[in-house]
Amino acid sequence: MNMIPADQKPFSRLERIGLDAVPPELRTTGWIEYFIIQFTFSFNAGNVLLPALAVMEGGLTFSQALISCMSGAFFAFLLVSCLSLPGSVSGLPAQYAIRSMLGSRLGQYGASPIRSVISLYWFSVQTIGGTWMLLEGLSRFGINGIPFPLLAVLLGAVMIGITVVGFQAVKKATIYFLPVLLAGEAAILYLYFTINPAQAASGSAQQSSGSVGAMLIFAGLVFVQYVAGVSASADMTRYAKSPKHGFWGMFAGNFAGFSVTAFLGIFSAAAFGEINPFLSASKLTDSYLLIALLLAASILSLISINLSNAYTGSFSLLNTFPSLGRIRSAILFGIAGAALSTMPSIVTEAKEWITLLGGFVIPLSAVISADFLLIKRAVIPEADLIMMKKINKDAIWALLFGILVYWLMPQEAVPGFISFALTGILYVGIVKTKRFLR
Repeated sequence: MNMIPADQKPFSRLERIGLDAVPPELRTTGWIEYFIIQFTFSFNAGNVLLPALAVMEGGLTFSQALISCMSGAFFAFLLVSCLSLPGSVSGLPAQYAIRSMLGSRLGQYGASPIRSVISLYWFSVQTIGGTWMLLEGLSRFGINGIPFPLLAVLLGAVMIGITVVGFQAVKKATIYFLPVLLAGEAAILYLYFTINPAQAASGSAQQSSGSVGAMLIFAGLVFVQYVAGVSASADMTRYAKSPKHGFWGMFAGNFAGFSVTAFLGIFSAAAFGEINPFLSASKLTDSYLLIALLLAASILSLISINLSNAYTGSFSLLNTFPSLGRIRSAILFGIAGAALSTMPSIVTEAKEWITLLGGFVIPLSAVISADFLLIKRAVIPEADLIMMKKINKDAIWALLFGILVYWLMPQEAVPGFISFALTGILYVGIVKTKRFLR
């Protein structure tokens, strides 16, 4: 691995550090900045999907849905923060560090393509949700007739433009976006509880209690959705002042941001039968000022989370095809994401897509987490980075087992949790047994 000399500046206008380690003098981002970044990333239309569906499809009450979703998110974000350590300790991108866990071939041609697909999926989900909201908002101002695909592609192009510039642009954008997003959240709460409190109260009180099984299912789905971040979180913390700054900033920002987002999504579904809180709130007022604020917050929330999806997804693509370089990989990722964003069925069938992706993501995330936390004890030896195995056969056996468990178990048995736990246990058992027998 070639290190970039300290006397060379990797940014002029564009970030050019690809799979190389970020030099120590550039690691200056503190925990509060990471908190802002991750909090801003969390408030978006895509992240309200499962909390809202827990009410609308799972039949859960407001409190049941909130407890269920936040439980799954807590454990997922804890693991995601732990796997951010390779980035903050050594400045390495996640996908390069994962090569030392899975083997260079499996990391490059297995984990990285899967991560790219996940990022592409969520990039398109967010863009589609934002496009719907933008079309709805514009219609309130009398602007109609803009083709959905055209608007989705234009939004995608804006996000990729920021991503191409690099981490510093992403960080600055989220700091600028945060006040608008907080104002948007305040406007939603104001409209929910002030403009039409009777409808909100009656809507949220109508439901009968859901089942414990449904709570476990949606906790598992939320866990599946966010634990996939273990294969990308180190990309964001390469610029952290220290491992503690990266870890706690990531965890606190992710969990706090998701808590607010889940609350609004669940309330929107329970009280108004609408998945998107931006949409449900905008229908409660004729004030052009409030509608404009909600529209601005919605679009900025879409852009902020897709900066994360595009930034980490392009690194996964770069790890698979290193010859592309960071900038070209970001551009190619953006083209693919914009194309997928013209297919609204990706959002309407979100539960099925997340379940399908989970069959690969969960076992992979389990092996990565188990290897880094339990085998390597949260430290990647330099020897593992210099002399990488081509293929970690122990990881392959555990992955195949985990995929089998995930697809054979009924949905009611929460296959995400079970597959993750059993895959991790099997992998650690295989490695420890082989070491003992040597």
